[in-house]
Amino acid sequence: MSPRALRAVLAVLGGAALAASPAASAADAPPGASACSGCHAPAGRVASPSIPPLDGLRAAEIARAMAEYRSGERPGTVMGRIAKGFSEDEARAIAAWLEGRR
Repeated sequence: MSPRALRAVLAVLGGAALAASPAASAADAPPGASACSGCHAPAGRVASPSIPPLDGLRAAEIARAMAEYRSGERPGTVMGRIAKGFSEDEARAIAAWLEGRR
């Protein structure tokens, strides 16, 4: 699947989860950001204990994790593929938006 197609799929999936989250503003979200909440729901509502909530993390922590997934330095099941779909600038914009949701 191409990165563009992956982003489109993630945006659709994340949009449904975002609609259920009153704290997030879809209007302010950079492309692809709303997809994160599909798996990384607010604390206590994640799908699996192995999927950490992103609430409370600083943008630098999120951007660093995305870079590590993208490079393969950090192991992951799907995050490596997802992270490769975003440029460094896109990942930073997503991280900043996620931090701003606090």
